[in-house]
Amino acid sequence: MAHHPNTDGPDHNLPVLTVGEISQALKRYVEDAFDFVRVRGELSGFKRAGSGHLYFSLKDENAVLDGVCWRNAASRLAISPEDGLEVVVSGRLTTYPGRSKYQIVVEAMELAGEGALLKLLEDRRKKLAAEGLFDSERKSPIPFLPEVIGVVTSPTGAVIRDILHRLADRFPRRVLLWPVLVQGQGAADQVAAAIAGFNRLPGEGPVPRPDVLIVARGGGSLEDLWAFNEEVVVRAAADSAIPLISAVGHETDTTLIDFAADRRAPTPTAAAEMAVPVRMDLVAQVLDCGTRLVGTVNRMTHERRLRLEAMSRGIPKVARLVEEARQRLDDWAERLGNSLAVGLDRRRTEVQRLAGRLVMPGQRIAFEQNRVLAEARALDSAVKVRLQERGSSLDHLAALLDSFSYQRVLERGFALVQDRAGQAVVTVKVLKPGMGLGLRFHDGEAAVTVDGRGTPRKPAPSRTEKSDDGQGTLL
Repeated sequence: MAHHPNTDGPDHNLPVLTVGEISQALKRYVEDAFDFVRVRGELSGFKRAGSGHLYFSLKDENAVLDGVCWRNAASRLAISPEDGLEVVVSGRLTTYPGRSKYQIVVEAMELAGEGALLKLLEDRRKKLAAEGLFDSERKSPIPFLPEVIGVVTSPTGAVIRDILHRLADRFPRRVLLWPVLVQGQGAADQVAAAIAGFNRLPGEGPVPRPDVLIVARGGGSLEDLWAFNEEVVVRAAADSAIPLISAVGHETDTTLIDFAADRRAPTPTAAAEMAVPVRMDLVAQVLDCGTRLVGTVNRMTHERRLRLEAMSRGIPKVARLVEEARQRLDDWAERLGNSLAVGLDRRRTEVQRLAGRLVMPGQRIAFEQNRVLAEARALDSAVKVRLQERGSSLDHLAALLDSFSYQRVLERGFALVQDRAGQAVVTVKVLKPGMGLGLRFHDGEAAVTVDGRGTPRKPAPSRTEKSDDGQGTLL
């Protein structure tokens, strides 16, 4: 009981405490009064420090309580804390003198009520489905008759006994049990590790690699089955290269591993039935198939024998075929002898007829020689006539060319004026005084020099005009 002294007057006996002393007194009082409490609230401001400690707040509509969970206790929590979860935490209250705050040191944490669990379950299902972990393309077929079956379950429960009993009834197979916790702290990590461990087994080794896996647990509440809703278990099931059958709870129970597994069984016993066929059914089926096969072979053999007998009746006797062939051969031999004699006579007559139509080689050669000589004479005459015609045409063209020559013009009294370079001078405009020229006549050439006048002369009178001496002029 705290003592409250009288403080009305200025003089009193109340001791003066330091801040540290009052803080320590409060800490002892709070920890003694609330050494173990359970508090319900909504997680807010959750964060995980690098040291592994968890810091968060618990709140409701009226108040906020700071909380801390040290690393050792955090590793044992049954759920993964996150903002928005409504939880019930167990621990002790204490104070933090450095900030004049009180807080709860959490030792355990669980979801508050089935409604919160269902909300968390649905949110997690949507998240994993969005990642494609539940897609049908990821599913693998269950082998028809596995050699080795791996079972992940508790070694002490009735589940493993039910599975082994059902396998023994249907088709005994080798079973490898990976014992795990199926409920409570650490169960999810053990189940995920078992699935991954079976997948890591080599194909050839002292411990055979299972052909199919069964993850099983008996029925229970939503909280009891919660380990099979943890994300680590769902991802391990989805990543399993070995076909996996999920058999968690009863037929009405549904966990997230059911969506990630290749097949879901309503019960562990049903999982064993899915894993192997009924041996006696297979034996009966094999016997039935053998009986049907023998009957089919006998029926086909009988039908082929009947067909063979029917076909054999339509085939003639071999001796009769040989007799007919021998008789036909004798007939052909006789006809061949006659045809050879007749053919030779016909060919001889034909050769004689053709020989009478043949011409002697000497006569043929003489005839061809005369024909060639006649053709040669005709060709020679044609060539001569053609040469004469071409010669006359050439003489005519030569005379015509000669008549067009300037030499004929010079013979009529004209002269060709050329400069020193031998170029013809056709106009008086190019003449200069003292310029040397050459005059070419029909019978020779002469050199002249232009005098100093160098002026053009009047055009010469036409040939029709008469000169003083009664003759025409050329210049």
